[in-house]
Amino acid sequence: MTAWNGSDLKQIGTAEELDLQSERANGTLRAPVTMWVVRAGDHLYVRSVKGADGPWYRGAQTRQQGCIEAGGVRRDVAFHEAEPSEYASVDAAYRDKYGRYTGIVDHVLTDKARASTLRLEPS
Repeated sequence: MTAWNGSDLKQIGTAEELDLQSERANGTLRAPVTMWVVRAGDHLYVRSVKGADGPWYRGAQTRQQGCIEAGGVRRDVAFHEAEPSEYASVDAAYRDKYGRYTGIVDHVLTDKARASTLRLEPS
């Protein structure tokens, strides 16, 4: 596992939104999808509101790699399914960062969304 450098971790982790492009089976990138991103410890995470049924999430499962852009940083990444032990800290990060969006943030805190938590790792 490759670690984020401090600058990229901070820039991406504090960005309001992230653009994610997953890689197709043929190696080309899909169109970017804009979503929320959170930092928990030294890791970055995204979730699908629709859980495993979300189109972007299903696409990310094809090769489990792609590209992200946020906070002025563009990086190739690998998508790793988060362990259930990581969910509580990711939940807290979503509440802290996006809690001002009352009612909306609740959609990323459901069991369905939790099960789609992906840890982004630089590649």
